[in-house]
Amino acid sequence: MPFITNKKSEEQVDIFYEDYGKGQPVILIHGWPLSRKSWEHQVWKIVEAGYRCISYDRRGFGISSAPWDGYDYSSLASDLDAIINELKLENAIIVGFSMGGGEVVRYLTDYGDSKIAKAALISSIVPLVKKKEDNPDGVPESALKDIQNALENDRVGFLKEFHKGFYNFDENKKADRISEAVLDYDFIVASHASPRATIQAALSWMHTDFRPELKNINVPTLIVHGDADATVPIETSSEQAAKGIKDSTYEIIKGAPHGLNITHKEELNEILMRFLKS
Repeated sequence: MPFITNKKSEEQVDIFYEDYGKGQPVILIHGWPLSRKSWEHQVWKIVEAGYRCISYDRRGFGISSAPWDGYDYSSLASDLDAIINELKLENAIIVGFSMGGGEVVRYLTDYGDSKIAKAALISSIVPLVKKKEDNPDGVPESALKDIQNALENDRVGFLKEFHKGFYNFDENKKADRISEAVLDYDFIVASHASPRATIQAALSWMHTDFRPELKNINVPTLIVHGDADATVPIETSSEQAAKGIKDSTYEIIKGAPHGLNITHKEELNEILMRFLKS
């Protein structure tokens, strides 16, 4: 199985990746608390369109290494840099879903865009999840603390219910956009992640403020969000990102929840393909 070792990490970190197709590389960075497997409806579409598609498991998730520490965004971005360097990628397109949007921004902050052609933020947490005086539409800190407490006290119990809100499940099940099996599948993937990584990565997406870093994004950037996202409110994330990233294309998928890569996969894929080819 293919792994890439991040030799710059304080602890040895081996990142598992899948690499399909030929052509311009497209790197997919998954959301919390899942793995590369969450991209299955996008991978085949990207490869079929003539691109090289690389997806990987964030450290602590999937079958990548699970170090005790190193879940801050600069450490996570260093794993992305290791993949780009080890595979000798140029002119790459980096695509981050939810938490993965933070890796996109931090990579461009820490490493620049000499090897990056475009970027995409899908249902992204960028620039800031937490409610503050100057971010009134954010998630209250008390709600974020409740998530942390639930993860620390009954992680699997929390994860068992989490994806119902992630997909606005009842509504989208009635619309035949998702099945019960998807919830079961996500629970299996999420529950097998490192408990420590699940909590520490959550603290990173909860509390990292990317607003000062938006100016570091100087490549064409696609921003996609659902206007029914109950997990990452659109007002605190993509609406601000679209205003702060100068060369951005902002697409709102009507009625879509956070997990629109599953429930609204056709709509997302059409938007993504149009952006890749532009």
